Amino acid sequence: MLVVYFLLISAVSGFKTGFEDGIVCISCVGTHPGCGLYDFDPRWYWGKICPRWNDKCVKVVERKGSEVMVTRDCLSSLESFRTDIPADKYEGCRSAAKDIKLGQHVFNQIEELDVTRNYYDNTTYCFCEFDHWCNSADLARISTTFMLVLSLLAYII
Repeated sequence: MLVVYFLLISAVSGFKTGFEDGIVCISCVGTHPGCGLYDFDPRWYWGKICPRWNDKCVKVVERKGSEVMVTRDCLSSLESFRTDIPADKYEGCRSAAKDIKLGQHVFNQIEELDVTRNYYDNTTYCFCEFDHWCNSADLARISTTFMLVLSLLAYII
């Protein structure tokens, strides 16, 4: 009987996910419902396959006082318009890079445009690349294989 459970576990863990082209990341902005820093709801967002094969999932947390803006997306999607992405893009969180040339020759009087990107006091980038949907929340994830093994052991005992 134990051999049957072992074969079942190895068969289930050997399934392909169908995401061989790239990693799947959550793509949303903090103004969307259920996409905030503390009220994230994964049922609202299915995620998208990132276009590059070596892409990373990114969660950008921007703070000014009590206001928090969260952006979740693929790194390749953010690189086209964000100039404050840190050079160190390894797994983990780090503060944004400072771009001193940003908005240097623009002298407009419209504050809402924020061409120098100095509205937020603190900007943090969190990178992840080893698990699908890893930019969803700060909670630790438990793999489905581990949960399956644990439930089978609980059933046997």
